[in-house]
Amino acid sequence: MVGRSPYEVALCGDLTGLHPRLVAYFSAIPVGHHGLGWGSFDTVGTPRRWLWPLLALLAREGVLFPVWEHDVAFRVVNRPGAGLVAAVRRFDFAAGPRHMVDSISTDAEGLRDTLGRSGRMETRLRARIVDEALHLDSTQVAVRFFGRSLPVPRFCAPTVHLRESFDDLADRQRVRLTVDLPLVGRVYEYVGSFRYSIQPGEAPS
Repeated sequence: MVGRSPYEVALCGDLTGLHPRLVAYFSAIPVGHHGLGWGSFDTVGTPRRWLWPLLALLAREGVLFPVWEHDVAFRVVNRPGAGLVAAVRRFDFAAGPRHMVDSISTDAEGLRDTLGRSGRMETRLRARIVDEALHLDSTQVAVRFFGRSLPVPRFCAPTVHLRESFDDLADRQRVRLTVDLPLVGRVYEYVGSFRYSIQPGEAPS
């Protein structure tokens, strides 16, 4: 029996209004299966090189990367877990492949995106469906220390927005993620498109 995905839980089990081709991506993945997507990003990173030393620290965790590149091939693998979906995104940068790691789950407060290999960073997200696309907006960013989650103050907390849509003409899923800082503006983004399907068996490494 397939349960509900974190996205379905956050939307009270109602994916009405979502593009039909996105339903598989945001529904629960059956046991013994995985989700596999492959495509390319038009842009990844930020042209603000003064941010790259900070991004280099986040890159060690598999969160964000100190780059500003175009036409980057990528692959995403979604694996089901106990009440969560774990994702690994491989970016084929000019200097070599890098992996972004996160997992989506839910609790009493809603969607929670746990970021990085250590899981020390997390983002609270609000989900909504607009014009057949799923929008995820951050409501809080926190860092975990010694088992406690410490919210980043709003005056300096990054704002994350993710939009997943489907392009019927291109027959591809489109994704756009942006990260903005107060008084600074856009500090990171990735924008691209991919094809996605549910596959049987173990996910590729």
